[in-house]
Amino acid sequence: MPHVANGRRYFLFIAATLLGACAETPPQASQTPLASPASQVASAPAAPVATAVEPTPALSFADWQQNFRDKALRAGIQAGLFDQAFSGISPDMSVVRADRSQPEFTRPVWEYIEGATSPIRLRKGQALLAERADTLAAIEQRYGVDRETLVAIWGMESSFGQFMGEQSVIRSLATLAYEGRRPQFAEEQLLAALQILQSGDIQPGRMLGSWAGAMGQTQFIPTTYLTHAVDFDGDGRRDIWNSSADALASAAHYLQASGWQFGQPWGMEVALPSGFDYALADEAVRMPVSAWIERGAKVPAVAVRPDAQAYLLLPAGHRGPAFLVLENFRAILRYNNSSSYALAVALLGQRFNGRGQILADWPRSDRPLGRSERIELQEGLAAKGYNPGPADGIIGANTRKAIRAFQQSQGLPADGYPTPALLQRLR
Repeated sequence: MPHVANGRRYFLFIAATLLGACAETPPQASQTPLASPASQVASAPAAPVATAVEPTPALSFADWQQNFRDKALRAGIQAGLFDQAFSGISPDMSVVRADRSQPEFTRPVWEYIEGATSPIRLRKGQALLAERADTLAAIEQRYGVDRETLVAIWGMESSFGQFMGEQSVIRSLATLAYEGRRPQFAEEQLLAALQILQSGDIQPGRMLGSWAGAMGQTQFIPTTYLTHAVDFDGDGRRDIWNSSADALASAAHYLQASGWQFGQPWGMEVALPSGFDYALADEAVRMPVSAWIERGAKVPAVAVRPDAQAYLLLPAGHRGPAFLVLENFRAILRYNNSSSYALAVALLGQRFNGRGQILADWPRSDRPLGRSERIELQEGLAAKGYNPGPADGIIGANTRKAIRAFQQSQGLPADGYPTPALLQRLR
């Protein structure tokens, strides 16, 4: 699914890790993330905890549907198509529960990556690379996106087309538009879904996806489908549900628009010297690879330009592996705005060819903070004047900046990484 650096709006991290990422148009500076920024720090959730029940909408569902029908018809949706799509539709309470849930606990990043690059997924991906070699070569030639990355995304998003979601996209999006947390966004997606139906690419009863409306083998949301889905197999329909060629080419089209550079590395694992300034490990700090080498980073022999812009990624803090990541990594982030996801895709793509092994050890004695602990951390930082932003449990740029400032005040490596030990020190 594309979850993006600045173009991903709305889908919770739960959806991102259960079905992969939901595609959205490549981000512009004014857009907000679709995937929760929490996914940049944590991996797959373990146990969703329901939040407080929100009030019932003032309108009945029938009244809301009539109002939306008027909007849809004014936007060019045919009345007969709308009525067919909404026949028998009522709110889906499982969607409401999913929308109002947030994960309390998360898996460590190393467990997420190990699961994403499991031997079963690796063997299946390698088999499909051989089986679909001609199609993948044609996609590569047209869109300039490496086939290994496409197959890795395919595996991450839907287990190579096996798990695409079984809920009605119209019903899910109608539910979210009626009583979800962000009805305007859901209505935008619902209108796009109706436009897809009107194009004839899929029939209403076969438009299935995740609870959040992500669709097909590459888990596109409807607006992304409209802008980036392609008919690669030439049957006259953009069918990301049943045609792997269409699904993979659509993902390639999206990555191409996100700045993918064919044949270039996504990044590389590096070794950092003793006394390194870990405060430089910030996505906003981008320097040429040559500048990182001057600061002591030991870079492996890979085909990368010395002037290529890179930033330093420490997915498990200064005690874990370090990576310099380049433009192709950022393109994967625009597909799903989670560094864990992007790293898993990048490594899985390499492992198809026998590479992508991480050399440094993970800090397995650490555990990720739970959501309530992350909120407590933010509240504690704010109380000490470090300004982490809202106490929402999401470790975004402001919170990481606040953590670094607190770490520096304590004489600790300022990597911006939250740990139980750091929380205890803050207490």
